[in-house]
Amino acid sequence: MSMGRLFWKFLLAFWGTVIAAGLIVGLGVALRGEPDGNGLRPASGPRAAFLVNSAAETLSDEGPEELRERLQERRRGRHGGSLLWVVDRNGEELLGRPLPPGSVTHARSLARLGAVAADEPAVRHVAVGGQEYLLFVAAPLPPGFRERHPLAPWLLIVAGACASLGFSGLLAWYFAKPVGHLRAAFAAAADGRLEVRVQPLIGRRRDEIADLGRHFDAMAARLQELIGAQRQLLHDVSHELRSPLARLQAAIGLARQDPARFESTLGRIEREASRLDELVGEVLTLSRLEAGVADAPIEAVDLGELIATIADDARFEAQAVSRDLHFEAPPGEIPAEVRAELLHRAFENVIRNAVRFTAPGTVVEVGVGVTTDSWLSLSVCDRGPGVPEADLQAIFEPFYRSASGTAVTGFGLGLAIARRAVESHGGTITARNREGGGLCVEIRLALRPIHQA
Repeated sequence: MSMGRLFWKFLLAFWGTVIAAGLIVGLGVALRGEPDGNGLRPASGPRAAFLVNSAAETLSDEGPEELRERLQERRRGRHGGSLLWVVDRNGEELLGRPLPPGSVTHARSLARLGAVAADEPAVRHVAVGGQEYLLFVAAPLPPGFRERHPLAPWLLIVAGACASLGFSGLLAWYFAKPVGHLRAAFAAAADGRLEVRVQPLIGRRRDEIADLGRHFDAMAARLQELIGAQRQLLHDVSHELRSPLARLQAAIGLARQDPARFESTLGRIEREASRLDELVGEVLTLSRLEAGVADAPIEAVDLGELIATIADDARFEAQAVSRDLHFEAPPGEIPAEVRAELLHRAFENVIRNAVRFTAPGTVVEVGVGVTTDSWLSLSVCDRGPGVPEADLQAIFEPFYRSASGTAVTGFGLGLAIARRAVESHGGTITARNREGGGLCVEIRLALRPIHQA
């Protein structure tokens, strides 16, 4: 995966910051200078003072060449010549030995303090022939000590640049990689591939970018679900429209073949057209609820009276087909601010559905209650064939057909519209099979004001 602009921005920002900090620290060290303790320490004591004083006398009496020869002899004979250092004004040692940084500066500062004593570092200045020499005895280094030679400045700069580049690159990659996955996921969603998920690619990150990936996955899953439901709805609608359209075509064909039956055929065409109009109306209502668009205004109503009116009308229809309906509700009003038209349709669909399915000679039981935490509960129980346990959730889907084999009229949209209407008010609707046969549908609705959409 190619790195985008965010990667380079992170890389250059972090790298520039580290480089700038390194340059500032290096400049401060350079301005301060090298510490005095970086080189050899002048030794003290009688032996060191003797070596310095004798070398000073030789230098003053016989000159630097004679002192050089004696030092070389002592160095070959290991009599301490290697411990005595003689440095001229230009910083060059008499035997040509390299001096550790800081040694001469430290020795000269000690020489300005005065004569050499037994308990002071052995350091002296001697002037011979217009040339000044600095004499001192270096303290022996501890066993196993190895002199550390300073690295060249350019090596330090290159090492720091490489280290900061690696660190900045890793940090920029850490941030830019999940952003690249999100970009690819958004591009896939724009192409219609909503099955793409970001979370498996991000892994176990625990930051804001991981949260963004999880939110994207939730959004994609919801869109996939809605588009799938829309496609299924279009498929079901097209299937439901075929039957009345086929009957309309058959009726028109019969009218052409037998003009004497024109009036009865015209009545059939009218009934089929009415069914089509009803189907289209219910599909439009369901699509508006699915899209979250509610045209009905918010009204202050008494839900107890609203349900009682629906129950009275359903009781009248039930008694006409050898069935009955029993209604119970607490005394007093149940006020609420709701979209009354939507809830009226939802309650009516559930109650009329129970009347349609309950067996002849049985009673549909409708009960209303109010909980202490201001929730309305509506229970509608029939004595019909019930629903297979596996389909208790499916009955609220559009165009559901029961597997019980019971012949029913309608389009299978009533309970689907009821569920969307109740959920748009923040409520819930569930179904369960009843002991002894039958189905109970329960609705819970919060008795609190809803905001105008």
